[in-house]
Amino acid sequence: MSVYLHDIPFDRAVQIFQDRIQESGWGDSKNAESIAVDEKAIGRTLSEAAWAKISSPHYHASAMDGFAVKSELTKSAIPSIPIYLSCPNQADYVDTGDPIPEWSNAVIPIEDVESLDKDGEISINGRKPDRIRIRASVTPWTHIRPMGEDMVATQLVLPEGHILKPYDLGALAASGNNTIIVCPKPRVGIIPTGSELIEVGKKAGHGEIIEFNSLVLAAQINQWGGEAKRYPITADDKNKIQEMVQLAANENDLVLLNAGSSAGSEDFSSEVIEELGEVLVHGIAIRPGHPVILGMIRKNKNHETGKSNEVPIIGVPGYPVSAALTGELIVEPIIAKWLGRNPIETEKIEAFLTKKITSPAGDDDYVRVVAGKVGERMLAAPLPRGAGVISSLSRADGLLKVPGGVQGIEAGEKVIIRLYKQKSDLEKTIFVIGSHDMTLDLLAQALNRYDRRLVSANVGSQGGLIALRRGEAHFAGSHLLDPDTGDFNIRYIREYLPDMRARVVTWAGRSQGLLVKMGNPKGIHSLDDLNRKEVVFINRQRGSGTRVLLDYHLAQLGIIFGSIQGYEEEEFTHLGVAVAVLSGRADCGLGVAAAATALNLDFIPLFDERYDLVIPLHHANSELLKPIFEIIQDPKFKASVGKIKGYDVTNMGQIVGEY
Repeated sequence: MSVYLHDIPFDRAVQIFQDRIQESGWGDSKNAESIAVDEKAIGRTLSEAAWAKISSPHYHASAMDGFAVKSELTKSAIPSIPIYLSCPNQADYVDTGDPIPEWSNAVIPIEDVESLDKDGEISINGRKPDRIRIRASVTPWTHIRPMGEDMVATQLVLPEGHILKPYDLGALAASGNNTIIVCPKPRVGIIPTGSELIEVGKKAGHGEIIEFNSLVLAAQINQWGGEAKRYPITADDKNKIQEMVQLAANENDLVLLNAGSSAGSEDFSSEVIEELGEVLVHGIAIRPGHPVILGMIRKNKNHETGKSNEVPIIGVPGYPVSAALTGELIVEPIIAKWLGRNPIETEKIEAFLTKKITSPAGDDDYVRVVAGKVGERMLAAPLPRGAGVISSLSRADGLLKVPGGVQGIEAGEKVIIRLYKQKSDLEKTIFVIGSHDMTLDLLAQALNRYDRRLVSANVGSQGGLIALRRGEAHFAGSHLLDPDTGDFNIRYIREYLPDMRARVVTWAGRSQGLLVKMGNPKGIHSLDDLNRKEVVFINRQRGSGTRVLLDYHLAQLGIIFGSIQGYEEEEFTHLGVAVAVLSGRADCGLGVAAAATALNLDFIPLFDERYDLVIPLHHANSELLKPIFEIIQDPKFKASVGKIKGYDVTNMGQIVGEY
């Protein structure tokens, strides 16, 4: 049985793996490929340096449409005393890129020349006149590209290890290269395992999960210069997994076994790797991705080729965020080593954290964030951190590392973000923090046409106003009921933003009510039904407008909060409430009609409310937010929101006031 290391620091684990890979001779026997210089070469890595076979240009070339001349003959030309040159002996027409005659050493642009016929009249054939008249002299080599101006034969064009980009192909072709020597793409086999998995495109039944990890990993590998091969889903059967791993090891240069690399009862990854080769590490001190396995697999004897008869294998955790991070941190550097290049280094920026992060002691914790500039500060907002939250991968602007030993980072602290996007994209980001509203997705979609990006965080109406006070958002969505006046938001704006002038703009009227399962099996019709012992309620978080609305009406009815089963259970969005009801976690919850429609629930309307956008004046008057005011006045956009059940757009875009 192999002796391997558990739960060790990331750097040490990777070093052990890389040392063992190098010891095996892996990658030493790879054969370079000769490929054509064409568009298919994009992204390939040069195995050998490319040298210029010819100069570029390989002759003295005209840089203008005009007449090639001997500059010495033009010395005396001035506007009042022009000189005349005969054609083609003293002046010969050339197009841009044409070789110039051996006797010439300058080109006069055609617009600076008067073409004359033999009678001295302006020639109708300006390119083949009998002679030309010029009124200014030219110096030697004016408007000429000398031979080798760009590259000289034998000069280095591109170094070994260079990743080819579109412009590189032009440089290679111009220097006389029609073929190049590139590194072969490392072949990476990906094996998804799990009896609960089904292929993309199939309808998922209860307990079934669509398998997409292999799709994400394969796309990563191809983007990094590898050649991915996805193997069929393999059920949780040790023998079948072992057969598939051996097959992949025989056919590839690296194997990713994506499944349970945790301590689950149906996790055979470690056993399979140990029986077919060697487990080096099981468990790395990082989150997410803690249960990663690193090892080596022996090829079958009849598949042994070259110096190395072993293939590295990585047991990739099954959760999608863990799997993607394993690809970024471990797989990409291995592919880089194979290709003879450095691992990819993305741009890093400083930003201020908008929300406290807590981290497990001892592990490096990687947190995906969205980022944007509010005022003069770059901000980073943590995304939901569950290892299965695939949406955090597609939404993320960057990655934040909390080092092991640091148990958290407070809101407002400066952090370093490794970007996934260009920094310039962050300058176009609009931060909205506050109450959740499903139609803000329509606004985000509309803003794309204006080269703007909307990033939202759902912290409730009160949380949104606090974010504005801290300078952490461009605007907030709010629907806080004032129980004394029946109005919305104004009292709270004055309370939370006493030193900030803000414009309040009506977004929409909304209908709030109880979300129940289709058919309303428990016969729930009003808030009074929440007192029934058999009814389980799901609540919104404290500080949300929906929670304030609920508590106000419960108080009006004299219903004690503690008598409601599930009152303390909270969700942060209307869709979260809807999912809780649909899944049977609760019998009902208060939310907007659109959430019920989205998940095929019944809706019992109870209250009407006004949902406003609260925008600090210095942002409201900015160029960044200008498109928002155009969009909310657009009849087509209003109509798209008005089609959604429970929304009234009669007053959309109206300014309630500035406070």
